[in-house]
Amino acid sequence: MGKYLLKLPKMGESVAEATLTAWLKDVGDSISIDESIVEVATDKVDSDIPSEVEGVLIEKRFEVNQIAQVGDVIGVIEV
Repeated sequence: MGKYLLKLPKMGESVAEATLTAWLKDVGDSISIDESIVEVATDKVDSDIPSEVEGVLIEKRFEVNQIAQVGDVIGVIEV
């Protein structure tokens, strides 16, 4: 089985970071393609981060209220 690194995507020209506001999935939960995994907030917009793969969430690398930079790995999904 492989691992998919869930990264904080670019969310606009001037957005460099986001605060994780809620995990919608827990470690061990199954995830479908396009299913929301985590909610994030920037100074401009709040949004959900969907999965690009189907699998199981095996690791959360950031906790709620922590700030992640665009491109940071925020979670790992086993595919």
